Amino acid sequence: MINLNPGMRLFALLCVTVTLGACGLFGDDDEELQPAELVDIKDKIDVKRLWSNKLGDDAEFLRLALRPGSDGNRVYATSSDGRVSAFEPNTGKRIWRTELDTPVSAGVGVGQGYVIVVSADGFVIALSAEDGSERWRADIKGESLAIPVITEGKVFIQTVDNRLRSLSLFDGRTDWTVIQSMPALTMRGTASPVVVGSSVVTGFDNGRLLAIDIESGATQWEALLAPPTGRSDLERLSDVDGAVVAVGQDIYAAGYNGRISSIAAESGQVLWSLEISSFEGLSADWNNVYTTQDEGIVISLARRTGAEDWRQDILLRREPTLPVPFLATVVVGDFEGYLHFFSNVDGEYLARERFGGSAISTAPFAEGENLYVQNDAGELAAYTILRPEPNRNEPAANTEEGS
Repeated sequence: MINLNPGMRLFALLCVTVTLGACGLFGDDDEELQPAELVDIKDKIDVKRLWSNKLGDDAEFLRLALRPGSDGNRVYATSSDGRVSAFEPNTGKRIWRTELDTPVSAGVGVGQGYVIVVSADGFVIALSAEDGSERWRADIKGESLAIPVITEGKVFIQTVDNRLRSLSLFDGRTDWTVIQSMPALTMRGTASPVVVGSSVVTGFDNGRLLAIDIESGATQWEALLAPPTGRSDLERLSDVDGAVVAVGQDIYAAGYNGRISSIAAESGQVLWSLEISSFEGLSADWNNVYTTQDEGIVISLARRTGAEDWRQDILLRREPTLPVPFLATVVVGDFEGYLHFFSNVDGEYLARERFGGSAISTAPFAEGENLYVQNDAGELAAYTILRPEPNRNEPAANTEEGS
């Protein structure tokens, strides 16, 4: 195994299906490739950890798709060794825990009274959100590194062999499967599907984004986000493995070695496109789209036009996660377990918190006033931003005209 410095996650993600020759591709002693050192800052917002809890075994360097989820009433999470738990959101009280008999590579998907995970040996496992009891398990004979998505009595599972499956939420039966061609060389990762109207939209390792009819599995349109270029298989990497996000009828997606694009959900028409490569994908709020470039630059783009609003290079080669909008901030985790809070307006560095010493390799999850973070040590924590209390000694401003 090649020993890579912490800033080289990108190349550690390579899942090689052909034999590569020399291993001396990178210079470990090159100072330019070292992670940026953290600068001293004075926090401008008050971030508070509400609680933390242990989920199970660690998942260091495994690059699994383990991220908490919520149904609005409870928070659910799984560890790599198959311990799935439900928590009370504000106190962290564990409501139930189910210990599966197999390691987990992806989860959790939450919805319609179910919690879905995918085992490392290719089984989709459905649990009751109420008490954690197992409802069913289905063998899909493929590894998944994507969060399952639940909608309208169906669960969508994407696997590393470039297949998207629709399963019945009630018994695990396969309704349909979409298969795309597999390149000779791919990154280790899989895009998680997103539901937009009557379609499920997802990216594949051949650089294509597809919209698929939920009921029939028929392809409605496809867009080539990352056309393969170059002579070698390494140069022609064009995966769409990062998060795809939808706001209204607009879809946003990114390809490695490709582009960030805004696409109309109804037709697949590209509304705008930029030459920015991102493995992590995109997140969005009503005004902006956020991404992390391959070297660790955090970028905010205007959602309607793609115009750049701001960028932050303070986390270069610190392996930042996908930026997550949270209240008036954008939050990013890094390989040393730090959470970085930036203003969603201008990118100002607002605060930094550390959640243990283990890497945060999956994006935090925001729900209401709380932010949930899972690290590679198998721990889960909840954070919030305290809002300042009004000064009761000062008279309220009178805004009536002429007063």
